[in-house]
Amino acid sequence: MMKINGVNGANLNPYQKQMQKQQQLQSSQPKDKLEISNEAKQLQEGNGIVQARKEKVENLKQQVQSNEYDVNPKKTAEKMIDFWTNKRV
Repeated sequence: MMKINGVNGANLNPYQKQMQKQQQLQSSQPKDKLEISNEAKQLQEGNGIVQARKEKVENLKQQVQSNEYDVNPKKTAEKMIDFWTNKRV
């Protein structure tokens, strides 16, 4: 008969010391940080193109919801052909 000894608790995870070192390094390193200046924020908010785009999208949403939006199939087909033949306007 062969006798098997229980698992030694210290050797349960051979990578435990390495994991502890990584955790110590991570906690001591500074975190990444992003700061956006007030001027950059003002540029983003005050952009007329963004406001015009929002208004256009809202207008289109209202037209679609009220079934007033009409799709011109001929114009759509022409745009698709122009796109796929690289005649981008």
